Amino acid sequence: MTELVDNSKEMDKAYNPQAAEKKWYTFWEEKGYFRPEIKKGEQPFTIIMPPPNVTGALHVGHALTTAIEDALIRWHRMRGEVTLYLPGSDHAGISGETVVEKLLLQTEGKTKNDLGREEFLNRVWEWMNRYRDVIDDQLRSLGASCDWTRKCFTMDTGPQKAVRKVFKTLFDEGLIYRAERIVNWCPGSLTVISDLEVDMLEEDGFLWHILYPVKDHAGRYVTVATTRPETMLGDTGVAVHPADERYKDLVGKMLLLPLMNREIPVVADDAVESEFGTGAVKVTPGHDPLDFEIGQRHNLPIINIMNPNATINEHGGAYAGLERFVARKQVVKDLEQAGLLVKTEPYRHNVPYSQRAGVPIEPLVKEQWWVKIQPLAQPALEAAQDGRIKFVPERFKKIYTDWLENIHDWPISRQLFWGHRIPIYFCRKCNQPSATAEETLDQCDHCGSTDLWQDPDVLDTWFSSGLWPFSTLGWPAQTEELDYFYPSAVMETGYDIIFFWVARMVIFGLHFRGEVPFHTVYLHGLVRDEKGEKMSKSKGNVVDPLETSAEFGSDALRFTLLTSSTPGNDSKLSRTKLTDSRNFANKIWNATRFITLSGTAQLEYQAPKLDVAAPLADRWIVSQYYTLVADVNRLLEGYQLGEAGRLIYDFLWGEFCDWYIETSKPRLNSQDSTEKLQVQATLTGVLEGALRLLHPFMPFVTEELWHYLPHQGESLIIAAWPQPDESQIDREALTQFEALREAIRGVRNAKVEAKVESKKVAAIVLVKPSLKVFFERETETLVRLAGIDPQKLTIVDTIETPPAQALALVTTAATIYLPLSGLLDLDAERARLGREIEEARRDVEKCEKTLSNPNFAQRAPAAVVAKERERQVTAQERLSKLEHRLKDLG
Repeated sequence: MTELVDNSKEMDKAYNPQAAEKKWYTFWEEKGYFRPEIKKGEQPFTIIMPPPNVTGALHVGHALTTAIEDALIRWHRMRGEVTLYLPGSDHAGISGETVVEKLLLQTEGKTKNDLGREEFLNRVWEWMNRYRDVIDDQLRSLGASCDWTRKCFTMDTGPQKAVRKVFKTLFDEGLIYRAERIVNWCPGSLTVISDLEVDMLEEDGFLWHILYPVKDHAGRYVTVATTRPETMLGDTGVAVHPADERYKDLVGKMLLLPLMNREIPVVADDAVESEFGTGAVKVTPGHDPLDFEIGQRHNLPIINIMNPNATINEHGGAYAGLERFVARKQVVKDLEQAGLLVKTEPYRHNVPYSQRAGVPIEPLVKEQWWVKIQPLAQPALEAAQDGRIKFVPERFKKIYTDWLENIHDWPISRQLFWGHRIPIYFCRKCNQPSATAEETLDQCDHCGSTDLWQDPDVLDTWFSSGLWPFSTLGWPAQTEELDYFYPSAVMETGYDIIFFWVARMVIFGLHFRGEVPFHTVYLHGLVRDEKGEKMSKSKGNVVDPLETSAEFGSDALRFTLLTSSTPGNDSKLSRTKLTDSRNFANKIWNATRFITLSGTAQLEYQAPKLDVAAPLADRWIVSQYYTLVADVNRLLEGYQLGEAGRLIYDFLWGEFCDWYIETSKPRLNSQDSTEKLQVQATLTGVLEGALRLLHPFMPFVTEELWHYLPHQGESLIIAAWPQPDESQIDREALTQFEALREAIRGVRNAKVEAKVESKKVAAIVLVKPSLKVFFERETETLVRLAGIDPQKLTIVDTIETPPAQALALVTTAATIYLPLSGLLDLDAERARLGREIEEARRDVEKCEKTLSNPNFAQRAPAAVVAKERERQVTAQERLSKLEHRLKDLG
């Protein structure tokens, strides 16, 4: 007992999640359970939290991440391992800057440029500090058992040092370089974005066929097809395939660019697809990645016609100042008036959109900083191939390796104020760049001049996030924490950022630490609404985790998210599931309350233990419990958290509450103190053990209930995790009790279906000779739970003539006749038997079909084939009994 629970008093009638959550989280944190001590020689279990973006409150996807990670942490903590769950948050780069810009515009009518870099960054820091606290509070409310003393932010001093160190090292190694290349420009965010931040969306558009006059050949034209006629203002060539006979005589000749009257050459290039359009393509090196490559091969000039905000610049001639899509319409109109537009045809194609701003990107040629990624990617590829990194589920390994095998250099500079400033200083004297790992650089590395200016750009946010597994532990300093907790055991994150983040963490971890940053990558899917649709504010189907926790309790939210999901797959979240989980918490609360009301406060703790002399129900529930322990351990080892949670639910609600507690009630009221103590010990021991298994899923309610039961230790959070023990499983008890349950369920269901209102009915139970003594011994349970009149119960192992006008139930172990003279509609009973016969026939046919399949018989393991044959025999026996009974009814 702790001062937080007085188990000498009667439990409240209802569970209060909010009170319990606040009480126990404070208790755990004050006791220091979340703060691991370094124990040399002991392997720690570490999870570094994927840092949520500080762009506002957490969403339900973060709640799933937290539920999975915290369940794993709590499980390993209860196994006695040194566990570290390191929390943190991400500065969010473009997203962080955008959210503050919007707020600034709404509240003050100003832009970041109006404020200037320094003042704008002050505003961003104000936002970050406020919402980092909000996020921390949300994580606490979800039960995240993080070591808050090690909390980290990607813009903290430590991570900033790590970023500068990595940048300078890669720069010195020649793996970071500056080059003018085609990039994805986001006109909404006014910055470069990587290929991974671009979504290809299929849209209905048009394919415009345009005539390009051949110079000095009046009346001769080359027809070019394009989906973006406005970019023709920047054309510097037309390309055809070298083997295309239609254009062989034109290669090397000059064309006149329509509307601009600029001479451009016809070039032959293997990249051209002769089948597309007319086989002749416009080459705009400044506005298309493929055109850029063609232009490089043929030394074509680069003309940029686009301003950063996607308006046409001065190189667009008469179209300067027009927004790009307005310019498109005007170009098409002018081509038509000039007689140079041959035709316009509908065309469905992919359009690249910025994930950040939701607008079409513009390929532009800009000078940027790049990471030469191929040499860094090879070790990361090998780590997956040789098994140093495992993926859950396994199918994502191929996705990861395929991407690394086809990886392109990474543009890392972003035209933003907020983020890690690129640690490059340019010399005004010699114009050379110098990199530094320090906060500032005093003099040029090349000429020694002190007249320097820093690159104004910042780094892609994924650059700093890629260092997260070791920058959070003090690197580049060689700290004790880094040596002990790196690498992590598991990196749990969404499958949608396997390239953005997972691959880059592996790349940086191997290059700067010499070993993988984690051994297992667990990938979860998206949380969708109950219809399977993606959540979005515009659809109005977003689930707020804070509101949900307030209504249903954090345990219900955690349990729903965990049991609704499987690794790597999207899941559905509904109010129905949340209600079920809340009801589950109430169910085990009421069960605990019922047990404690029998007077268990003074009992000594006893672990569940099989007693061969104990009643069948005791042996059965203990065996079921240890079967559950084995299954849950196996499933958690395989990261099947959802299935493990569902098994615990089924055990507690079904086996324990609905069956064992019901069978125990007469013994709890027994005047025999020994009998009463025996059942109390079994009830409390099994429930206490089940609460341990449930704790990683529902930490708050289990901790509360655990203190009302006999237990060892001061808190469930550090109680020993249950271990499998085959010696505690009585297979015969499992079989016998299942036969009893099947009979009870059969009688109950038959009475409901036949609409028999009488609570007590007569029954003749025909059993196999080997089970007659067993059923006679369990008569009390059978009559009480099935609603049978004990004076009218007959148990036999043979019967000459089945009773007439009786309801017949066929179970695996018995045939039960319920004489219902005057209570039964014979026509309805015949119909019921007919339905059961059809079901039994389907079972027989299914088994026969499986066994007649040559592939099954030849390839399936012998044990599986034998099991299927056994199933066929059982199904055939049931069918025969049902058909016989229908015949008896006449």
